Amino acid sequence: MTDELYSKNAGPIIVWPKNPFQPATKDIFKVASGSTIADWMHGQKIEEFPLPTVCMINGKPLMRADWPTYNLANQDVVVFVGLPGGGGGGGSNPLRVVLSIAVMVLAPYAAAGIMGYGTTAAGIAAAQAAMGTVGFGLMAAGVSVIGAYLVNALVPLPNPSVPSAQNGIAPSPTYSLQSQGNFARLLQPIPVIYGRHLVYPDLGATPYTEYVDNEQYLHQLLVIGQGEYEVEAIRIEDTPIQSFSEVQALVIQPGNQNALFNHDVVTAPEVAGQELLAETDPENTRSEIVGPFITNPPETHIDAIGIDILLPRGLFYANDSGGQDTKSTSWSVEARQVDDTGSPSGAWQVLGIESLNAASPDAIRRSYNYSVTAGRYEVRVLRTDNKDTRARAGHELRWGELRGYLTSPSLPAGITYLAVKMRATDNLSMRSSRLVNCIVTRKLPTWNPTDGWTPPQPTRSIAWAFADAARATYGANLADKRIDLNALYQTHQNWEARGDHFDAVFDQKLSVWESLTRIARCGRAVPYLQSGVVRIVRDETKTLPVVRFTTENIVQGSFKLQYVMPGEETADSVTVEYFNPNTWKPDEVTVSLPDSIQTNPATINLFGCTSQSQAEREGKYIAAANRYRRRLITFQTEMEGMIPTFSDLISISHDMAVEQRNSEETPVEYLARVMAARPRGEHVEITCVVENPLVHSADL
Repeated sequence: MTDELYSKNAGPIIVWPKNPFQPATKDIFKVASGSTIADWMHGQKIEEFPLPTVCMINGKPLMRADWPTYNLANQDVVVFVGLPGGGGGGGSNPLRVVLSIAVMVLAPYAAAGIMGYGTTAAGIAAAQAAMGTVGFGLMAAGVSVIGAYLVNALVPLPNPSVPSAQNGIAPSPTYSLQSQGNFARLLQPIPVIYGRHLVYPDLGATPYTEYVDNEQYLHQLLVIGQGEYEVEAIRIEDTPIQSFSEVQALVIQPGNQNALFNHDVVTAPEVAGQELLAETDPENTRSEIVGPFITNPPETHIDAIGIDILLPRGLFYANDSGGQDTKSTSWSVEARQVDDTGSPSGAWQVLGIESLNAASPDAIRRSYNYSVTAGRYEVRVLRTDNKDTRARAGHELRWGELRGYLTSPSLPAGITYLAVKMRATDNLSMRSSRLVNCIVTRKLPTWNPTDGWTPPQPTRSIAWAFADAARATYGANLADKRIDLNALYQTHQNWEARGDHFDAVFDQKLSVWESLTRIARCGRAVPYLQSGVVRIVRDETKTLPVVRFTTENIVQGSFKLQYVMPGEETADSVTVEYFNPNTWKPDEVTVSLPDSIQTNPATINLFGCTSQSQAEREGKYIAAANRYRRRLITFQTEMEGMIPTFSDLISISHDMAVEQRNSEETPVEYLARVMAARPRGEHVEITCVVENPLVHSADL
């Protein structure tokens, strides 16, 4: 076979089969002698091929690094081979890379061998002479495609994983947008929610389905979080649950039980749609019985057994007039107790003898439940009639599922749950059934100096979230005497007046101190431990110094005054990341001081902030601190150092040579003027107060 485009005097050609699954469908380009592959790609405005592509010249691969330098000769035939592959998941596999390279190198030899010319260089030359260079190039391309299939079969690409314990740390369904949904985050902490927030509850038990009147119902138990909550809305993705008449939902407050369905259900994975045939049915050539299958794991007890019976082709006989005649089928369900080793500990007992009569070609699905004495069971289903194998008959019987309902289903105390029962309709898909979310507000006890603690009530307070993290069993579990409640109450009044709140979800493993720090940070405060008591202090304006330090009580030679000089990399604005309560997605706002330009912003994540105005206030505070807090005073003292506590205002008087700073001068300009004018050895006594930058920025 020869190619009409190829001859000894013809210029080089480029063959590009754009679909690797149809190599015969190709584009052919004539190019000038002496040009390179890079020249051709530039002329075709091709920056990159849509698939991983190998360049074959006269049946041999050419490295990509040589594409700009290899000059094509008159007899050269270039074939671009696209390798089919997949995407996603977890990095490359070195073995796949090695095998793919081997496929590219050996493809021309394999093509020559397939044509009967031998797997040598001489065989390749003979095959090219017999088939034509273009034909042989396409043959080699086809071998490469087949080789790629084999590589995918031997070393398959990894599948995307579902969040689970096997992933180490399962992503947050609240803050990780790609992981939003209802999953079983095994071995991960039960979420703790503060303030008002949208959450995608985790699965609290294995979901299961049942059939009622030939309709499928999905049962899901979801965990909202630790503690009590006021549920504002229950939704499926963005749609309120009231729009779905086929969905029932029940919020289960701590201490209550699930009244909607039995959530403590185990499913036997061995039962997966096996066909049932009577033991004497001619179709059952081995006289086999399906089962028995053990229902529940060792050291568990069930008091009810459920099975699903499926008739995928319906139940009917097509008569000569085009209608359906009634057909019937029957079966029996038997069970016996077994011990924890799986050995029988009782005799078979008939749970039910069932039958169906119908004249319908539509699939029929039924669920049957049977009460039993508490124990561990194995179950078998026996068909009692022979299958009608005629083409006109729908008479196929299958065992769809085996369930065991555990005894005394109960829910752990102190947790709020959401039970959801869904009927499968066109309104609901399998994906949407795992997108149940709710907007909740945490209920917490509040404290005041007169009445003490109140009953739990909906609150977004930073102070009471901080107190809960310190008092709760899932937190520090501290007694009230180890928390500075009076200071917390005073700070709470300030936060409420400003409109500062904390709305966040803790659903990852975190230390208690880190949690307390995050809560306080949202209110411009920090926690600290003093004399075994957890205290909190907010950075705010103070006017009355608590102690005065002079040369009399400052250790000689320890006083130091330093300025932190700004540089080119110093931020001139602040970008604050917060959670938008309208979209329930991350958002950001950039702020700066009035005379600054926003050319080099610093990015800060304000965990727990869901208000743009609060984010702007905190951004301005950070920007002001970055500008004005550049004077650092350090010294050593003796017992007087025990008088002030963290964040107290102090007065300092020292005889260091310092001139008064003009109100128009920045700290940097002031320091430059002082250093330039100061005579060496001169001493001037000065009194200074370590001031708060908020004095200069009252609007913060």
